[in-house]
Parts: sequence; structure tokens; C-alpha cells
Amino acid sequence: MKKASTTTNSVRKLTISAATKKAFQKRDRALDKDEAAPQLPPSYWAGASIGKYYRPLKTQISLRIDNEVLDWLKSKGEGHLVRINEILRERMAKER
Repeated sequence: MKKASTTTNSVRKLTISAATKKAFQKRDRALDKDEAAPQLPPSYWAGASIGKYYRPLKTQISLRIDNEVLDWLKSKGEGHLVRINEILRERMAKER
């Protein structure tokens, strides 16, 4: 059996908002001494990635779709199968 691929394009870089920076400045400084739960500055998280290690389990299936739909998906460039999954995932999230 072929080993599952671990590549993904769902990784997003974390952006630190001005409100978060302001809240960090207003924090209770007494909590800074707690070694079990350190108060890390927003600059610590500036280069963080969201979803880097998340890999959903996937199942290979056979799917029949209209030629017109397939042509449209392929016209958007490489990755039409990934696009199908993204469209279905978006729809699933809306219905939940």
C-alpha cells in the first residue's frame, strides 16, 4: 500500500492584531512570574504557522461528475482534486 502524502496547502501564517498587542501591554504583570504558564510576547508568535501539522485522514474513492464540472475545475489550473475537497469541506462547514 502506498504511504499517504503529508503535504498540505492549508498552512496559514499567524498575524498579530493591534488589539492583541494592546491587551498584552495591559496584562497583569504578576502573572509573568508563573513558570507553568509563561506570558509570551506577541513577537514570539509572529512567525507561527496555523495548521502546519494537521493532516486529515483521507480515503480514496471513485467519483463520477459531469464533464462540464470537471472542465471548469481543471480550467482553474493544477489541483482540481484538491479543489473538489475544498468545495465539499466548505459546504460541510456551512451545514454544521
